[in-house]
Amino acid sequence: MSSLTQRSSGLVQRRTEASRNAADKDRPSAEEDHESRRGDELEDDDTGDSKETRLTLMEEVLLLGLKDREGYTSFWNDCISSGLRGCMLIELALRGRLQLETCGMRRKGLLARKVICKSDAPTGDVLLDEALKHIKDTQPPESVQSWIELLSGETWNPLKLHYQLRNVRERLAKNLVEKGVLTTEKQNFLLFDMTTHPLTNNNIKQRLIKRVQEAVLDKWVNDPQRMDKRLLALIFLAHSSDVLENAFAPLLDDQYDLAMKRVRQLLELEPEGESMKANANELLWAVVAAFTK
Repeated sequence: MSSLTQRSSGLVQRRTEASRNAADKDRPSAEEDHESRRGDELEDDDTGDSKETRLTLMEEVLLLGLKDREGYTSFWNDCISSGLRGCMLIELALRGRLQLETCGMRRKGLLARKVICKSDAPTGDVLLDEALKHIKDTQPPESVQSWIELLSGETWNPLKLHYQLRNVRERLAKNLVEKGVLTTEKQNFLLFDMTTHPLTNNNIKQRLIKRVQEAVLDKWVNDPQRMDKRLLALIFLAHSSDVLENAFAPLLDDQYDLAMKRVRQLLELEPEGESMKANANELLWAVVAAFTK
């Protein structure tokens, strides 16, 4: 629960790596993803990508957090666990499976409204289907913040521990191995051996990084309602998972400062107000509110 309540809008300090600056110019550009308009349709990063290389929000956030050569996330990152559960809720909402309960005469705040199962049709992703089943079978329904805590196992109620989704990072890494993005190795840490997943397809990660960079630089529209919902969610969730810095580290100093400035503008938005605008996804903004309140 502390990982939610201690979240702030401040961004982590940049880890300056001058050796990366020149390499950024040679990285391939990517087409901007478009939000799916029908159930399970997921956008391609590139029109030539096969179905196997389409990534979920969970996989994208994990990929941003993984060290390329080492194949694991930072041992000091205590935010990514809850961030990945937020990814699940938004992914299910974008696929038409979840929504917030409708407002009555007295409008409730986003964090007070319950998550409702809109459709229980399988998504084809084991983790998403597992989370969807928990939400569908739970009565009375829970709020967004409660589900992030329950799915993360951050609850003091022993009767609700069965909601926890276990080994999420390892399961997501295996998905990325199957999609040809990562590989599997064993690494010795003196006292124990650990399974790691080094990067094997650098093109996919570089397209992902480029897409995040362009969203706040070349393709910045200064209006979250005009941004692709999936890309907007990725920026918020990457920040909440403390991995957004990894996408901006290769930028030149002036680009980095501009990118950070625009991300702060997004973080300063009022989720309640944004959720009431036309075509807004209320559950997306409820997850944002849970991480930035």
